[in-house]
Amino acid sequence: MTDTLSAEAETDAPVGEILIVTEAARDAVLAVRAREDDADTLGLRVAVTGISGIDYTYDLALEPVADAAADDHLHTSGELTVMVPDASVGRLVGSTLDVPSADAQGGLVIRNPNRPNPLGDMDRLELSGSIAEKVQQLLDMSVNPALASHGGYATLEEVRADDTVVVKMGGGCQGCAMSQATLSDGIKRAIMEAIPEVVEVLDATDHEAGANPYFT
Repeated sequence: MTDTLSAEAETDAPVGEILIVTEAARDAVLAVRAREDDADTLGLRVAVTGISGIDYTYDLALEPVADAAADDHLHTSGELTVMVPDASVGRLVGSTLDVPSADAQGGLVIRNPNRPNPLGDMDRLELSGSIAEKVQQLLDMSVNPALASHGGYATLEEVRADDTVVVKMGGGCQGCAMSQATLSDGIKRAIMEAIPEVVEVLDATDHEAGANPYFT
């Protein structure tokens, strides 16, 4: 069994659980597994495969538990062993595998509180110097190359005395309906994760301006 899913809404799953499997979802998987040869040897492998819009996409497959990779994370949910590859753990923590809330909809859903960075996954960079220098390096090496495909860019306006960073977007991003979300969900996250001493990232962009934004 192999299935590719998109995420539904967020869940209140407790942090620390990689993937919670509801009873209804477990019963559905076990029913499919029962039709396979050597059913008792099979576990459910759940992996993040990519990004679709603002959500991750997933692959679910029944595979022999004995074939699990050395770095796979395994846990048991009732009679089902769930296998999560190490590369997917950080993106799945706190997620819930469940059946759809709409009775007429078949299959399974993953409700994941995690969201991908809208700018794409930022490479880990070696940043050095003051906060301003680190922010500028991050903008130059990761953020602006990602924004360039949309005709936009971000500039550092100032670093305040309380270590608040003020960033402004321009080009195709100015006046763009998506730019405010891109700044808060993408640039802000990138800066605060890469430079922990930054206490806040503020948006100085005039989102009402821009005669010909990339997104309309």
